[in-house]
This record gives sequence, structure tokens and C-alpha cells, in this order.
Amino acid sequence: MEQRAERMPTRVRILDAAYRLMLTIGLARATTKEIARAAGCSEAALYKHFSGKEELFVAVLRERLPKVGPLLERLAAAPEAGERTVEQNLTEIARRAALFYEQSFPIAASLYADPRLRARHHEAMRELGTGPHMPLRGLDAYLRSEREAGRIRADADTYAAASLLLGACAQRAFAYEATEDGAPPQSLDAFAASVAGALVRGLGGPGRPG
Repeated sequence: MEQRAERMPTRVRILDAAYRLMLTIGLARATTKEIARAAGCSEAALYKHFSGKEELFVAVLRERLPKVGPLLERLAAAPEAGERTVEQNLTEIARRAALFYEQSFPIAASLYADPRLRARHHEAMRELGTGPHMPLRGLDAYLRSEREAGRIRADADTYAAASLLLGACAQRAFAYEATEDGAPPQSLDAFAASVAGALVRGLGGPGRPG
């Protein structure tokens, strides 16, 4: 196993190590030195691939967690591609978003315990042109494209709808951890379908093809 890891490209080893450490000890405690050590490389080698921990965090979100952004961009460009309904599209978006928040919250939780770290992180996110607002912006853009295509009501509030869907997905990620078994009342697939169905009813869009 160690020999196989050594044959992996340095960037891949660094990303894998960063993901493991951020998930287990949190973003605040996962220093570049610790990440480099876990990846089996020098800290100088790490900085050849990443400008710092903030860029590493963004790379982990983009390359190691379920992807939401590319799906939203594709759907916004061609909402009716493949003849999928609005409800089917929103179901897939909700499923991926719920998985993303479920896996990213443990990584980022420690970030919000340190105001200075949070401020530095937010500044780096702005410089990198990313942040937690991007899925909301992408989902709003997709829903506006559906509105323009006439597949939801002409007066639909797309920003509010996007906020409701992503808010529900984020809430699911931590709402049940304090319960006895820690499990949500619905499976991931049932949750995604029910949230999408409720949203489509409010947006006035068509359901599944009959």
C-alpha cells in the first residue's frame, strides 16, 4: 500500500492527506506541515502545488467531495437537455448538495470557532473567486433558465427557491447528529425527492412525465 501511494503524483498525495486530516482533526488544526508529513513530502513540495491551506481547502471541496457546481452550470446552459423534468433535475441537485454539505461540514466546522482564521479564510476565498455562496448563485441561475424556458411560473422567486432547497440540504447535514441514532428520518434519495417535489409544487413546474 505504501509503495502504491509513493507512485501516486505528489499533488494527489497532498490532496488525499489534506482531505483525511481536515475530516478527522478539522481545518484549523490541519497545518501545511502536518499535511505534507502525511503526504510523504516536504512542506516546500506542497507549496509548489498550492499557495496555502486555503487553496488546498478549495481543492479538497472541488476534487474530493460530491460536485454540485458543474451540474448546475450544465443545467443552466441547457435545462431541458435529455428531456428531464424540473423535478428530476432538482432531485439530483438536492441529492448532491446534501452529500456535499454532509461531508464538508465536519471539515469546515473548526473554521468558525476562530474569528481570525475565518477572516483570513474568507479573504482567500474572495481572491480565489469562490465561497459558500456559489452553489446558491448557480442554483438561482439554473432556476432562472427554467423560468425563461417556461417550465416554471413566470413570477417564480428563483432566489428564494434556491435558498430553500440548499438550506434544507445544509440543515440535514447536522440536524440529527444529537439524536439517539444520529440518522435522518428519510434516506438520502427519499429526502432529495421530497424536497424537490415540494419545491416544484411551489414553483408551478411540471412533475414527472406522464
